[in-house]
Formats: sequence, structure tokens, C-alpha cells
Amino acid sequence: MFSLESFHRKYKTEASNLTLRGRKYRFFVPKSLDGLVHMDNIFHEFPLWAKIWDASIVLADCLAAMPVDKNKNLLEIGCGVGVAGIVAASFGHRVTLTEYNDDALAFVRANACENQTPEGPFPDIRRLDWNDPEIVEPFDTIVGSEVVFKKEDYDPLGRLFKNCLKPSGEIILAERARETSIGFFRQMSGQFDIVAQKKVFRSGEEEVRVILARMKPKEKI
Repeated sequence: MFSLESFHRKYKTEASNLTLRGRKYRFFVPKSLDGLVHMDNIFHEFPLWAKIWDASIVLADCLAAMPVDKNKNLLEIGCGVGVAGIVAASFGHRVTLTEYNDDALAFVRANACENQTPEGPFPDIRRLDWNDPEIVEPFDTIVGSEVVFKKEDYDPLGRLFKNCLKPSGEIILAERARETSIGFFRQMSGQFDIVAQKKVFRSGEEEVRVILARMKPKEKI
């Protein structure tokens, strides 16, 4: 059984505080990447999950503003340390958080425990491999932030959306404006109606441009 005490015995962490829509959150992230990077396969398995991305905060704010429907379920893919999905759950959404990496899943569980609220349902937390997804039930909403880093992800993500999204559902993605993310949205535009907004996120002196895209399956003629 998972416990915060055993989690902190295993991992060296630091806390990052976040305030969204008047609510305060505290998220644990790895203090260093020591022990998390597999040197024999560093480029394939580099722990991109181990930080809080600006796009995750943009997505979290979007989900916090969404009306809550307890009859609808929400799947977050590539959830990292869990920021967006945990914020969504705290506002009352029924959330399933997924990651592929076991260390990432430990941080997701720890952060879900740390930020649990009486009014918000505790999120379901599962392992998910985009290339071999075991999740079979359809979701009303699929969300993700910074999930499109490589062109090799295009087809697995497309299949995942096809298999896991309800016909009337919606996908919400927050991605930095980069060549791979723009190319992905261009490819998906054949299957989805996409409404995209450009969000400017200021982090210190840096200005980050994030694309917030809402995608709905095209109606079949």
C-alpha cells in the first residue's frame, strides 16, 4: 500500500507551490535526476515527467475553469507529476491520471495524497503505454500537456484517441509552440475539428508561448 512516509524514504524531493483560481497546491518533484536516468538509453527514457511544465499549468487552469459534470470522466495522458489532473480533481472532476514510468506514478500518487480535498474525488491512477494501451473504456475528455515531443508519437496518440475517446468527446492539449506540436495538430485536423488559442505564460523573465487546443471528432457525412 502506498504511503507518503514510504515515498519520502525512497525519493529525495523538493516542493513546488502553485496557486490557481484562488486555491493553493503543493507538488513534489525530484530534487535531482540521479537514479532516474538510465544511462544505457538516456535519449529514449529521459525523465521528461520530472518537472512541472508551463503547459501543464496552462492546462490545469483550463480544467479548473470547466463546468463540473460528475457523469463525465476525464483521462489525462502523460500526466508527469500530476499537476493538471490533480487540480481538475480538486475542482470536482472525475479524473484518471496515467503515466508510463513507475517513478512518475509514485510522484503522482504522492501529489494526489498531498493535495487531496474533501470536496474533490481522489483520482484513479494507472500505468499507460500509448503503444499498447490497456485502458479500454471510453472517456468523455482526454487531456495532456507536452505530450507531443517526437513525430514518432503521432500515430500512437492518434490510435489512443480513436480507441479511448467517446464519439461525442473532446481532447484538450496544451503544447509549447514547436515544430512537432504544430505538425501534430496539422495531421490531426483531418479527423478533428480543432480550435486553438495561443497562451503567453511568463516564467520569470522568460516568455513562453503555449498552444491550448480543443479537438472534437469531425462529424461523419
